[in-house]
Amino acid sequence: MRIENLVRPSRAKLAAFSQFMDAAVIVTALWLLALLLGVEWQEAHLVAGFWAIGLFLLLGNISNLYYTFRGVSGGKEFGRLWLTWTAVVLALLFLAYSTKTSETYSRRLYLSWFVLTPLFLVIWRGWLQILVGSMRSRGFNTRSAAIVGARELGAYLANNILDAPWMGLRAVGFYDDRRPTGSRPLVREPVEVVGNLETLVRHARDGRIDIVYITLPMSAEKRIQDLIARLSDTTVSVYLIPDVFIFDLLHASWGTVGDLPALSISETPFYGVDGIIKRLEDVLLAAAILLVVAIPLVVIAIGVKLTSPGPVLFRQHRYGLRGNKIEVWKFRTMTVCENGENVVQASRTDSRVTRFGAFLRRTSLDELPQLFNVLQGTMSLVGPRPHAVVHNEQYRRLIGRYMLRHKVKPGITGLAQVNGWRGETDSLDKMRKRVEYDLAYIHNWSLWLDLKILFLTAFRAFNDKNAY
Repeated sequence: MRIENLVRPSRAKLAAFSQFMDAAVIVTALWLLALLLGVEWQEAHLVAGFWAIGLFLLLGNISNLYYTFRGVSGGKEFGRLWLTWTAVVLALLFLAYSTKTSETYSRRLYLSWFVLTPLFLVIWRGWLQILVGSMRSRGFNTRSAAIVGARELGAYLANNILDAPWMGLRAVGFYDDRRPTGSRPLVREPVEVVGNLETLVRHARDGRIDIVYITLPMSAEKRIQDLIARLSDTTVSVYLIPDVFIFDLLHASWGTVGDLPALSISETPFYGVDGIIKRLEDVLLAAAILLVVAIPLVVIAIGVKLTSPGPVLFRQHRYGLRGNKIEVWKFRTMTVCENGENVVQASRTDSRVTRFGAFLRRTSLDELPQLFNVLQGTMSLVGPRPHAVVHNEQYRRLIGRYMLRHKVKPGITGLAQVNGWRGETDSLDKMRKRVEYDLAYIHNWSLWLDLKILFLTAFRAFNDKNAY
């Protein structure tokens, strides 16, 4: 959870306008393309356009496409837009197939529409963001914001406001009864401590402040209650930003339990639409990769069988999603198949590794059977690498938050691996670093991050010094 997502003045009118314009762009793009391609406009095209609009607005609201306008970055907004339109296209294809009406529509027209519509949407939304941001940075549609609490959280909020002038917020200063200690400024000029809480109330009554953000620590409950009571005698908008940053949050978000608000401290990013996208990514890419490597799989299996006695596949129990045991498949690369209470990690000069197995491990080809684990649903293409059960039980006692890795499915590759933290973890610090990257992946997950990790994995597979 980021501060900018807590800074949400009223945006209902802009959201409604944005939805109207998105709908207009979608159906106008279809009409223009039909005109340019010489396809006769029919009632079926209008029906397809209305279906696309309904699905896009529905999925757009689910994916928070219209949820934030102040503080949201263009990259994140455009990423959500492309994913939403991709889901719409898949839904339309399914509808056309299931109703046996696909022959009614021009393939050339609809392929062009599917490809070009997100580009049109990005162009108009980019123009809107530039226009609104320019107006706000020049003082139009801005609101003056006071920050209560001249401490780390308040400084973090002030820096976010300064870094994002398009939010239309102007930080007038900090208000705190307790002056900050030390000589270093909290944030760069011009945000300074301008007064105490008594001064804040007076400025609020004088109409010099539009919004008050309270960033006091949780321990200041009495001061917060007293301040809110005094500000209720003014017309300012009051936002309470709880000091939840004292916790190490993992994919935190606000939710409700009945009528009560709740903040998740650790949660999986793969609920709802994101979970569907992640699963589609796994199934489609794993199936495509298997088609490409089908013959090499057979060749490797024959090589394993001919070069050393034992089974072709090595099956080992590991922890998967929610800490449940799963069976992970690999090509056998050793003369032993350890799967009990004593599992020794492979080292650089390990005598248990066969000559052919050393080649497979060095090139990561021994991991290819895990593509079947991905199709089964027990693993993902990208995620924290699974460890042997005995190692899990060892490290969960030594490394804080270790088990949070299992909020998502384990992966064939991961953020830690493409950053050099692959192979033997012969020290606790190495495992801590791997866990740090695993949790960073969960916290920052996106489809684009997955694709980047897969690209880097393919690029570095034959040049990894830690693979042995």
